[in-house]
Amino acid sequence: MAVTLHDVARVAGVSIKTVSNVINNFEHIRPATRAKVLLAIDELGYRPNLSARSLRSGRSGVIGLVVPEFSLSYFAELADAVIKAAERHGQVVQIEQTNGDRARELEVLSSPRIQFSDGVLFSPLGMSNDDADALTVPYPLVLLGERIFGGPVDHVTMRNVEAARAATEHLIATGRRRIAVVGAHEGEIIGSAGLRLRGYREALEAAGIPFDPDIIVNTTLWHRSNGATAMRELLATGAQFDAVFGLNDTLALGAMRALQEAGLRVPHDVAVIGFDDLDEARYSLPTLTTVDPGRTEIAETAVRVLLERIQGAQPDAAPVEYLANFSIVERESTAIS
Repeated sequence: MAVTLHDVARVAGVSIKTVSNVINNFEHIRPATRAKVLLAIDELGYRPNLSARSLRSGRSGVIGLVVPEFSLSYFAELADAVIKAAERHGQVVQIEQTNGDRARELEVLSSPRIQFSDGVLFSPLGMSNDDADALTVPYPLVLLGERIFGGPVDHVTMRNVEAARAATEHLIATGRRRIAVVGAHEGEIIGSAGLRLRGYREALEAAGIPFDPDIIVNTTLWHRSNGATAMRELLATGAQFDAVFGLNDTLALGAMRALQEAGLRVPHDVAVIGFDDLDEARYSLPTLTTVDPGRTEIAETAVRVLLERIQGAQPDAAPVEYLANFSIVERESTAIS
């Protein structure tokens, strides 16, 4: 038998009216009560009649944001930018975290909680192009990130190849020729690491600098600890390099710490550049040169495109890929004295 509002109310220990209020995203509900109701909905697998709810009350004014993990500062700052952009349109943002797990990403696409929103911004990390068909869902969806291209929904992303090439060209322009990379993923072609490594290689080739795989360091996660560990491993090999391209800022900051521990001066001995322009890059010592990938533009464009799909102005319009602009933010870690 189908699960009912009464079943959810009984398991959550609240009234049917309270369950209805949670489903319809009423504001004046205590967080603890909302959490109990949502947990009961998940446990029972309750599926609301979204069509009937829409006929009764119209749109909810809530959009979903699904991201891999908030321990990565990029996604925390992206969420902040999305919330600010949504607020300017009178929207509330409901957030889900997947930890970059493919099974969880696929599950959340059909989660009743996420379907309470009018539409969803979705940033997968575990899924790949082979999962593109899973993006065909019965609600407006806008894709973020670099895991799936050419899918059935609008996609807002950054210019990874061009931006990485520009970052590498910046290092070359300061006279660096032995540019190490921290954060590569072995064999990856589609994805942030693969695309940024492609841009790096394009810049080397254009400058006539040979590619040296011995100064490309693979990591799994893109956290500070991974950047520091990778740099210590590279230093232990005795490889010679005069610059480091961290494929994100947290890797670059971790690598810079390891360089300083080894007695190397940044940028005098080794220049360092990152990617993402996190707020903390302004306060490291030295401050970190980085790529601003257009995070604010990504957030604002994604919210705008999603709301256009929700409003149904062009329901049959083909999916569109939007690419944000980027810039190099030069700071002390690559400055020429």
